[in-house]
Amino acid sequence: MSTEIEAIRSAILEGASGEDLAGLPLPLAFRGAVVRADEQEMFAGVPSDDKDPRTSVHIDDIELPELAPDEVFLAVMASSINFNTVWTSIFEPLPTFQFLSRLGKESVWGARHDQPFHVIGSDAAGVVLRVGSAVRLWKPGDAVTVHCNYVDDQDPSSHDDAMLATNQRIWGFESNYGGLAEIALVKANQLMPKPAHLTWEEAAVNGLTNSTSYRMIVSPNGSQMTQGQTVLIWGASGGIGAYAVQYVLNGGGTPVGVVSSPERAALLRDLGCDAVIDRKAEGYRFWSDEQTQDQGEWRRFGKKIFTR
Repeated sequence: MSTEIEAIRSAILEGASGEDLAGLPLPLAFRGAVVRADEQEMFAGVPSDDKDPRTSVHIDDIELPELAPDEVFLAVMASSINFNTVWTSIFEPLPTFQFLSRLGKESVWGARHDQPFHVIGSDAAGVVLRVGSAVRLWKPGDAVTVHCNYVDDQDPSSHDDAMLATNQRIWGFESNYGGLAEIALVKANQLMPKPAHLTWEEAAVNGLTNSTSYRMIVSPNGSQMTQGQTVLIWGASGGIGAYAVQYVLNGGGTPVGVVSSPERAALLRDLGCDAVIDRKAEGYRFWSDEQTQDQGEWRRFGKKIFTR
């Protein structure tokens, strides 16, 4: 850890003001978890289950990029691993460097992302260190959590639903300088205030899971759940599923949670979800093999749902 990063982290933990944080020097480089372009073929011919991220992910020193007008530098206090990170680490379904190359062709600012390394991570919580010249609503010292929707504000299709935009990206997966680093490069529109009651670790997973659940359950382009509806939630004890359960309960609906163990069923009941299906206890086998769904088993599952 560089002396600048040590000073920044100590100041944050000691409750330094935003003015004090803005006055601390930024490092010329920072540590980050990366995959490397010259290794993207390292798993060629290897079955997915045998691809080991411990051989593909490295901790490297990364030069601090220039800050665009609509971005902030974030001192990362916590991050997490999600499916984007796993895919990036094993170069599936595609190596992410082609995404970075495409972004690099869009503009001068996009070119910063096209590097022989990819700083990965689509989740983060931390403290704003610097803001770009066009950032209005955030300032150094703000504690934030990051959602991973990397939106092009010049794309009209993003104005109704950014997830359906023609140029929508996932931060840290289709862009560089993600959350698994000491400093992250984040668009200002990705920031949300850190919930005061959450730890840094809890807040780090709040952005992706909470915003995704809200979009799927509540938003105009989601299911638009209304009072009294019964909502089936697959993987209801996971990150997105647990938020979905709470949105359904708070919206006056009845969640039916599907899980895969008695322990997960108990977690759901603690959340207030009384209708729980443990698919392993019921012996469901939804796939005859890796390519073929068992339609009879899905029909059996459907009858289970509608007769509860």
